[in-house]
Amino acid sequence: MADTEEQIVVGGRDKFHLLPAAFEGVKQVGVIGWSSQGPAQSQNLRDSLEGTGIKVSVGLREGSSSMALAEKAGFSKANGTLGDMWSVIKESDMLLLLISDAAQAQIYPEVFKHLKSGSTLGLSHGFLLGVLENHKTEFPKDIDVVAVCPKGMGPSVRRLYEQGKSVNGAGINASFAVHQDATGKATDRALGWGVGVGAPYLFQTTLESEYKSDIFGERGVLLGGMHGIIEFLFRQYRGLGASDAEAFKRASEGLTGPITKAISKTGLLSVYEALNAEDKTKFEIAYSAAYHPLMEVLLEIYSDVSSGREISSVIDHSSRFDRYPMGKIDGTHTWKVGSEVRAQRGSSEPPIDPTTAGVYLACMVAQSDLLFEAGHCYSEVVNESIIEGVDSLTPYLHHKGVAYMIDNCSVTARLGARKWAPRFDYLLEQQAGPKILAGAAPDPALIDAFKNHKLHKVMEVCGSMRPPVDISLQTS
Repeated sequence: MADTEEQIVVGGRDKFHLLPAAFEGVKQVGVIGWSSQGPAQSQNLRDSLEGTGIKVSVGLREGSSSMALAEKAGFSKANGTLGDMWSVIKESDMLLLLISDAAQAQIYPEVFKHLKSGSTLGLSHGFLLGVLENHKTEFPKDIDVVAVCPKGMGPSVRRLYEQGKSVNGAGINASFAVHQDATGKATDRALGWGVGVGAPYLFQTTLESEYKSDIFGERGVLLGGMHGIIEFLFRQYRGLGASDAEAFKRASEGLTGPITKAISKTGLLSVYEALNAEDKTKFEIAYSAAYHPLMEVLLEIYSDVSSGREISSVIDHSSRFDRYPMGKIDGTHTWKVGSEVRAQRGSSEPPIDPTTAGVYLACMVAQSDLLFEAGHCYSEVVNESIIEGVDSLTPYLHHKGVAYMIDNCSVTARLGARKWAPRFDYLLEQQAGPKILAGAAPDPALIDAFKNHKLHKVMEVCGSMRPPVDISLQTS
């Protein structure tokens, strides 16, 4: 990848026969939680391990309304594949803790007490490590701690796994990490988990790097930044005299449609290269005007995430839900117009607006530059700044709007998007907007850096590993 090399683990159904060896010593895999990832991962692992003698058991709180949903998916108390979460934790040789981040922060001491010595604790997000760092404590020393983090929503993890039965290579790519290896089997178990849930490719990282890039990325261009950018551009175009519908098409439809598709299929540079000379100048003006205001917000976010302040913010906010539940995020004029535009869509797509492209790509590149600077591995940078957006998230916004994209993500992501989107919007309005309106001269150094960025070569490699089928846009 550009000026470095990474080891990528290739998954696929042709590796399923190796799963019993990968899970050596594991008689039961427990899956705790039934929100986004729980249903998908428990069913995928159950199907992948069928006939091996390894049981997949779902653990939920007694009285949970999710019990009925788990039973509908084929898990049963009668055969020991569904039970009380504390019993499942005690009985499992490998435990996947897939409850919400805030819940993990609340109950982790009790979870640790119930874990078997020598068992493996699996996480699909490194949030808990950040909590432990804030609390100045650690995981129990007698267990393995690993992570497999799918780069998509749980429903899509399941749907693409099922498509993989007939479409070779279909599935959600994932990152994996081995944080603690008490048994000497942690790496095998992590890779077995990743292959078992259907990941075609597994990218190695660390648990700390994963949670920092993930929490940061969803607050940045993947969710919060995307929301703020569209709000800003919609007002900008209306101020220039565009109708509501035209402003939304330029700000959002072109971004979530042809720009997203071009980045996914042929990379960032292809968006710029497809523009005519006049539009390239408009792109360069917007890119140059937006890059530094966007970087200012991104630096603030990364600092809050890496210091643990953002993790504390999520926990504090979650504790206030009984007083102030999460509100709607699609009630502004922008998204009301968007609903009307989607209802009237035809078969043709709007053209790419060069200003929209310039602002959006400036955010992607600024976010990538920051993660490169912070020492994240290249595959993680492009997955958390570009690929997860264009392949796994932005299509949801295009399908049904911003709330459909953001509110089908985790509580941590939903809170972060709500918190930071207004900050993106404000700085773009204050700093980038006047320069774009004035046609300020582009910054030659920024444009040259964009044209010759190592991102393009890294994207070429990682893009070749994208699933051969498009993401599922259904959440149930």
